[in-house]
Amino acid sequence: MDRNEVLLVGRLSAAAEDRSLPSGDTMTKWRLLVRRRRHKRGGTLTDSIPCVSFDQEVADVLHSLKPRDAMEVTGAFRCRVFGPASAKIWTYEVEVTTVRAIEADSLPLDEPAAPPPSSAPRPVAELAKVT
Repeated sequence: MDRNEVLLVGRLSAAAEDRSLPSGDTMTKWRLLVRRRRHKRGGTLTDSIPCVSFDQEVADVLHSLKPRDAMEVTGAFRCRVFGPASAKIWTYEVEVTTVRAIEADSLPLDEPAAPPPSSAPRPVAELAKVT
């Protein structure tokens, strides 16, 4: 069975923005900053992950947060294609279905992320176990 589930924990990079669509729906857009484990040279790398939601409850939570506030989001990874046939633009984003603010203490800025328990790769079947 195919699954498209995303769980991310990170920080809001900047205030979320609402965009009205021609359909009348409102899309809320923001970027989530997620730290990687500490880099060999001592720096911490960060991924900036584009997120969107069409859910008003998610938008309400996002608009109550300030930049750098910690949050947990769940949703699905999406690929969207825009433009004419001769010049397609492909974008990737997480379409968020739930968001919750978390305590800043649970996501400290100065501590590196914990290293993986083992450097050996795990079989895909183990990673995709259904509980």
